[in-house]
Amino acid sequence: MFDKKAARLRRAKKTRAHIRFLGVHRLTVNRTPRHIYAQIISPNGGEVIAQASTLDSSLRSGATGNADAATSVGQMIAERAKAAGITKVAFDRSGFKYHGRVKALAEAARENGLEF
Repeated sequence: MFDKKAARLRRAKKTRAHIRFLGVHRLTVNRTPRHIYAQIISPNGGEVIAQASTLDSSLRSGATGNADAATSVGQMIAERAKAAGITKVAFDRSGFKYHGRVKALAEAARENGLEF
């Protein structure tokens, strides 16, 4: 039967295959109703280079499920990526629409130095 999560993962599969073909670092976003998570994953998919989420203690004090929190996560992941020596990534939205919190995170990461 049709399942919302299965449809999202089906959409994500095609994007991930293309990113794997390109052989670049991948900025992956995952969102839940309460939190948003971002990871930079190595081209071979075996190592997480940097991560940021609303679970970090510096972001935990305020609201964690809104666009402002996603913007903070985007800034944090860009800073941590630059510290690890990564400036160019491919954006993997994990099948989520490029809208709202996902868009806020992506734009904040771009403004703080990540290229995608």
